[in-house]
Formats: sequence, C-alpha cells, structure tokens
Amino acid sequence: MSVTFEDFDFNRQVLNAIADAGYTEATPIQQKAIPPIMNGQDVMGIAQTGTGKTAAYMLPIIMKLKYAQGNDARAIVIAPTRELALQIEENARTFAKYTDLRIVSLYGGLGPKTQKELMDKGVDIIVATPGRFMDVYLTGHMVTKHLQILVLDEADKMMDMGFMPQINRILEVVPRKRQNMLFSATMSDKIQNLSFNFLEFPTVIEVTPQATPAQTVNQTLYHVPNMKTKINLLKKLLDAPDDIKKLIIFCKTRVAAEDVYKFLLRKFGETEVRVLHANKGQNTRINSMNAFKNDEVKILVATDVASRGIDVSDVSHVINFDVPVVYEDYVHRIGRTGRAFQSGEAITFCNPAEEYYIRKIEKLIRQPIPVVLLPADVFVDETPYNERQDQDKEIDLQKRKEDPTFKGAFHEKKTMNQRKKFDAAKGKTTKTATRNNRPGKKAAAQKENRKRR
Repeated sequence: MSVTFEDFDFNRQVLNAIADAGYTEATPIQQKAIPPIMNGQDVMGIAQTGTGKTAAYMLPIIMKLKYAQGNDARAIVIAPTRELALQIEENARTFAKYTDLRIVSLYGGLGPKTQKELMDKGVDIIVATPGRFMDVYLTGHMVTKHLQILVLDEADKMMDMGFMPQINRILEVVPRKRQNMLFSATMSDKIQNLSFNFLEFPTVIEVTPQATPAQTVNQTLYHVPNMKTKINLLKKLLDAPDDIKKLIIFCKTRVAAEDVYKFLLRKFGETEVRVLHANKGQNTRINSMNAFKNDEVKILVATDVASRGIDVSDVSHVINFDVPVVYEDYVHRIGRTGRAFQSGEAITFCNPAEEYYIRKIEKLIRQPIPVVLLPADVFVDETPYNERQDQDKEIDLQKRKEDPTFKGAFHEKKTMNQRKKFDAAKGKTTKTATRNNRPGKKAAAQKENRKRR
C-alpha cells in the first residue's frame, strides 16, 4: 500500500510545497523516518543515495520550526562537501517556500564574508561543511545556544575524508539537549562508535541491507587492460546515443577526469559535456552542476568528492571509468542513477590492478557484478611500459596488504638483477686477475716497469 505525504501530520504550507515539487508517494526511508523525527526521537538512518533521505529529515525540520524566530539557528545540517551542502540547501528552500524560514549554507571555496553577513541578518536553518562551520563559529558570527536539531548527513563520507576532529569540535560547541539525526550509506564500526557518542536511544532505520545498491540499477563490468582501451570502449558506448539519455562518468583522480573530459570535448564539444573536480573554481563547479541538471549538457565527468552533491533524478547511465579505491564510493556512484523508483545502468571499467577493489566491492554489496566481454570492434591497445609498471606495483601493494610477508615481484626482480650484476662484476674481476696473472704477461709487465725506472 502506497503512502502519500497527505498521510503525515504536515500543515498546508508544507504539503503545497511538496506538491509543487512534484512529489506524491513517500519513499521507504521517508515512510519510516518522518514519524519518529516528528515525535522528537533521535534517528539513525542507513540509506543509500537516491532514496529521498534529504526530504525524510528536512520536511519534519521545517514542520517543527514552522516560522522565522530570533536571530540564531535552531537546526543545523552538516554535510561532507560543498556540492552536497548546496543540494541540501536547495531542497530546504523548495520545501520551505511557503514559510518565512531563513536558510543559509556555509562552505569553503568562497570567501566567508558574504556568508557571515547572511548569518548576521538572522538564520533558522544552517547547512554547512564541517570546516567552514568551525571557521564561522570561531569568528563569533554563529551562536549555537538555541540549537534544537543537529543532522549529520553522509557521515560515512565525512569520516573517510578525515572530518572526525571537526565533528568532535562541533559536538563540543552545541547544546547537549537537542534532537540528533545521523544518516549513512553504510554501517561500519566507525559509524557505530560515532552513533554511540552522538545519539541517545535512537530509532534505527535501514531501508535496504547496508551498502546494497538499489535494485533498480543494472550493473555490468568490463575487464579492460589499459587507459587507451578504456577510452576506446567509452567511445564505443557513446556511439549509441539513443541508449544514453544522461550520463555521469566517474574518475578516481582529477588528472584522469581532465583527460577523459578533453577526449569528450574533442568528440562532442562544450555543448555536450562538463567536468567537476576540486581543481575547478566554485562558480565553475556550480555552473557545471546547473548545466547538467537543466539538461543543457548530457555528460558530466566527475571525481568522487564532487559526486556527493549530484542529485539529478533522470540520470540514465553511470560509467565508472576507474574503480573507486574507497569501496563505499561505488555505492554512492551508482546511486546517482536508478533514483527513487527509476531504473538505471551502472557500467564499470576495470584494469588488472583494479580487480582487487572489485572483489572488495562485491564482498561489500554482497553480490557479484556481472562481467560483459569487450565488443569485438573495440580496439585493444597494447599497455605502455610505464602503465604496466604502475599496474604491477599496485598489484604488489595489494598483495602486501593481504600478506605483510609478501616481498613482491619487484623485490624479486630487483634481487635477481642485483645478483646478475654482482656475478657479472665478479666474473669480470676474476677474468682480469687471471689474465694479469699469466706468466708471460707478468714477466712482460715487470720488464716494462724496470725500463721505466
């Protein structure tokens, strides 16, 4: 039986805003999380991206605050990246459009002056990244004594990014008496430890088994030997434009993202593709996101950090150009498609050095990723020497991680080369000594020395 938002105890302003946004049925996380949050309970939600968790906590927050009051924030949402902070702020404004609630987002990449000025005018809901939150707090532009609700969104990613010290400091400067919410895609030991310190007798909500990708996402895996062949395969997949309506390509590094972006730029031009990574300025990143959301471009190349703020409902395909080293990022990446009742395709390219991470990911998601053979017409380039060396080194590191006593092929090769050099040098020395010690040669040398004297 489907549950609509009319079934919740929302007022007419909130229901009208939900209707304007085009939402009718509540997703499973919303059905389970909204009632306890409305009742003032602490909540721990284990839910992947694309399940509607932002609305699951933001709608009750808006309902509880109702209208602007005082100058200081009464609800604070902490998010790991500026993109996600902006996305949450956008959702909050959408749902609060018929109220006078004041919403401010705080994030790095821009000077804090404008953000501080907005804070000084009065605020009800703050959406912030951990670092910028502490920056603004320490300058005296933020008062936390009236705080009623604190939310940690995508807590697993914040811990992966090393924000734990900032989170601990935030917990030190907010009132002890408050309602807490923690949302994460996975339930790791670190998340459990954080929940013990952060939540009081929480209602635990797990809409799907932890770290399990959405059932609406069809996953496939290609074994691809090297970078050039990955580009050739990407070209082949993109030559079927009718299949791909909207695409995000994820890369492991900024360098790889730039390389893929330049290739796509030559193929499609600026009218079809944008790139999103940490080296781009904040305005460029916002413009790229908006262009992708508004269907001005159909392809977005992104790194993992940037991916946390991508909330676009009609992404048909996700391509993992590189396999993520942080296994949980795979769940977040493919969660960008197949969002909230829609289907999607997630395609992963894997070179020999990335097979280790695929095995870990399959263990995490508790299912194998179906392997598809390379199309016959995709040209398989020979792996360049340097790339093969890098792959071999990576495989050695992986084996050493599993077995600390493993010395590695490079160690054995180095030892063998050293032995060969030693034997060669020894043989040369012996040969020279033997040659010099011959009777005739020795006598001739002595005679020559006497002449010189």
